[in-house]
Parts: sequence; C-alpha cells; structure tokens
Amino acid sequence: MFNRRLTSVGPMEHKRKLKIINDLGIHARSSARIVELAGRYNSKLYFKKDGHEEVEGDSILAILTLNCPKGTELCARAVGEDSKELLDELSRLFEERFGEDR
Repeated sequence: MFNRRLTSVGPMEHKRKLKIINDLGIHARSSARIVELAGRYNSKLYFKKDGHEEVEGDSILAILTLNCPKGTELCARAVGEDSKELLDELSRLFEERFGEDR
C-alpha cells in the first residue's frame, strides 16, 4: 500500500512515494494538516503528481491544485537537515488518513 522506501537524493534531500487512502482524498483540512506538519521542520517540502508541476508543501492552495482523490500517488520530496524525519512523519499522516475515519 505504501512505499516506505526512502530514496536519498543527497545528504540533505530525500524522496518518498505516497498513496492517498482516505475516502475524501486531499481536501482543505488534509492540506492544512500537511502544511502544519511541514511547518514544524526546517526542511522544505514539495509534492509532485504525474502530469503536474512540483508544488510547495507549505501552501494549502498549492497542494489543492494537484487535485488528489483517493488512490492518487504523489512523490514527496524534502530538502534540508531534517528531511528524513519530515518524510517519516508525513508517511504516518498519510497512513492514518489525516485523522479521518475513512
């Protein structure tokens, strides 16, 4: 279901593929949870969806432009000293369906 494999691009850059499993997909509330999480780290977070340009993970509106319903796969990229920790926590957030029941 999830790609827990972390790809190290450099000493301070990591990537991970994530799949959206909550019924509502990425919406305003889930985007806000992502932005809140990203704000707790020094690293910069980015998302890319096939066919779309990469967007910054610290902007609710930027994340929403990716239009991500249930089943969508995203590539998350973090750059910075705590990028691995950021992606680990982000993976947990996705696995827990952003705190939603379904």
